[in-house]
Amino acid sequence: MKEGFITPPNHTNFEAKKLFGSVGEIIDGSIAYIDLQGGGPTEKHTHEHNHLFIVTSGEAKILLGDEEIIVKKDEAFLVNGKTPHSVWNNIDGETVMIGISVK
Repeated sequence: MKEGFITPPNHTNFEAKKLFGSVGEIIDGSIAYIDLQGGGPTEKHTHEHNHLFIVTSGEAKILLGDEEIIVKKDEAFLVNGKTPHSVWNNIDGETVMIGISVK
């Protein structure tokens, strides 16, 4: 079994991992393929809505204020939109992530 995953009751050959709980109202969602040294925006930005990032392969580096947050495959992170931020690929290959904008 993969680390952090469980098989829910009454499931067979099924592994699940909770990535997040209630985060607010979903505005929109997208998928991003980020190549080597890719990401953005080049200058950190802010906005009213928050971003829920889910990494499906690779590894993302979120520049959040003065911090660097590393989000690995099968992990999620909620970015407060009012905190200056940008998102970058953190590996020597492609990173794939889902971004969900929430209120």
